[in-house]
Order: sequence, then C-alpha cells, then structure tokens
Amino acid sequence: MYLHPSDTPGTNLVIEHLVGNENYGVWSRAMLIALRAKNRTSFIDGSCEKPSGISPLLHQWERCNAIVLSWIMNTVSKELFNGIVYSTNAQSVWKDLKERFDKVNGSRIFSIHGEIGSLVQGNMTISVYFTKLRQLWDEYASLVTLPSCGCATSRAYLEHDQQQKLLQFLMGLNESYGGIRSQTLMMNPLPIVGQAYSLISQEESHRGIIA
Repeated sequence: MYLHPSDTPGTNLVIEHLVGNENYGVWSRAMLIALRAKNRTSFIDGSCEKPSGISPLLHQWERCNAIVLSWIMNTVSKELFNGIVYSTNAQSVWKDLKERFDKVNGSRIFSIHGEIGSLVQGNMTISVYFTKLRQLWDEYASLVTLPSCGCATSRAYLEHDQQQKLLQFLMGLNESYGGIRSQTLMMNPLPIVGQAYSLISQEESHRGIIA
C-alpha cells in the first residue's frame, strides 16, 4: 500500500471521461490499464480489504483508497461526479458504475457498424483515417465478447475478423490509392490490416516526396 510521490488526488489517469453507457466500455478499459500500471486494481476489485480499526495499516489503506476514489472522480462527467462525491469507498463506486453502465447496448453496436461502413478517407491522411477505424474497432471489441480460446473455431474467427478489417480499411481509401489497393488484394495470402496500412502509408510518404 505504498504511495508514490506522483500518486496525487489531482491526477487524471485517462483522457476519456465517463458520461454513461455509451462510453463505459472504453472508459473502464482505459481506467483498468491505468490502475494496473499504478498497481491499484486491488482497491476496485475488493482484493485489498479494509483493515480492522485496530490495524496499523488502516490509515495507509484509507489514504490509498482516497487516492483511487479521487482518480475515478477526476474522470467522470460533472453529473456523475455530483452523485459520487460523498462516497468513501473506491470499490463501491466502481461497482456502482459498472452495474449502471456496463450493458451491451444493441443500438450502439448497430451505430458502430454504420460508422465503420460509412467511414472514408476523404481529406484525412492515411494515419488519421486508420486511427479512426481502429478506435471504432476497439470500441466494438469492448462491447462484444469475442472468442479467445486456442481452438480451431476461435482461430478461424480471428482470421475472418482480420480479413473484414482489411476490406473495411481498403474500401474507405480514396480512389487515388486504387492501384495499390488492387495490388494488396492480389497478394496471397492476404496481408493483415496492419501490414496493409504500412504499405499504403509508405505509398503516401513516397508521393509526398515526389510532390
């Protein structure tokens, strides 16, 4: 329960602020990563229980709990903040937010599919366009439970998922990249989307040098 000098109540661990069920998945994932880096997940999962009133560790536990609680408060909307500001236990607040907002929202999943299907490069650079796609893919993954076993079915699904991402990325490119897009689709086996991004990004850089 050691507190590092950088563990201050005013710290913003993540840039994403929780507003409701529409971004709970992204927010909770970012917070878990940050809390894991700080070695403080035990204060939200209940594994670090509050010591008894006579324990010499009680004061230190209360300090750590207050720090984690402040980190949560720093990353929620003003409306949610007003509802948890009088709370005293980080685990209880985390559990309450999870129960309220950790719901698979069918309308949001539908919306993400639409956003992915309609996203095109337009005036964006390859990097910005790909980053926007990645954000949508990651949000979708946070809302839907995907197979994670090492079985053949899981491997086949992951291969299909990679192929879908590759096609989504290529379809949204400007027509000026039609040539390299066709070359990419003729590769056997097809590259994963990250490799395709690297190839097309290099093409973009090459054009910039020539221009």
